[in-house]
Amino acid sequence: MADAKISGLYVIIDPEACLGRDVLQVARQALEGGASMLQWRDKRREKRAQLAEVQALRELCAEHGALLFVNDHADLALAAGADGVHLGQDDAPVEEVCRVAPAGFMVGASTNNVSEALEAESAGASYVAIGSIYPTKSKDPERTRAASPERLSEVKAAVSVPVVAIGGIDASNIEEVVRAGADAVAVISAVCGADDPQSASRELVERQGRGSAL
Repeated sequence: MADAKISGLYVIIDPEACLGRDVLQVARQALEGGASMLQWRDKRREKRAQLAEVQALRELCAEHGALLFVNDHADLALAAGADGVHLGQDDAPVEEVCRVAPAGFMVGASTNNVSEALEAESAGASYVAIGSIYPTKSKDPERTRAASPERLSEVKAAVSVPVVAIGGIDASNIEEVVRAGADAVAVISAVCGADDPQSASRELVERQGRGSAL
């Protein structure tokens, strides 16, 4: 899947956001609703304890033609056979991960502005994520930096790699984010915390399409 496009709905699967439900079932419902990318994010447990779930997610994504990324940990992503890793500003440098990763392994990077996005692109990032577009409860407020749809547009105009919007995005604002230039839109609680993750995912995909058509 390494040649697949970075586009569509990007659902971050975080056990803490799934309301106590089976994470694989939530992931399956997200995919059945139309998500084209998943990211596994578990900030609590050791990597060894996560491997089996990431491998199961890899199989689910393969069934649905979707991409799978792992947050923070390139070694876990490689061990599980994921398509790539997503790196934050405090994780291993994008350039170093790209240097040692096998061909086709994708590296996404969290950024907040044009300067950081250009730096990540120059280092070899497969895509850049820009956020937090809107206020969010899914990340530590002390580590969340505000962005905006306008900032997203600036980044989109400056880089040639795909741009992923993240932070506080839901059905009420996803069309605005797409109109601002997002190639893909990342969500957590809008799907993982929904009563019906499949329906929530489907609605987001539909609204994403409307935004693209305008």
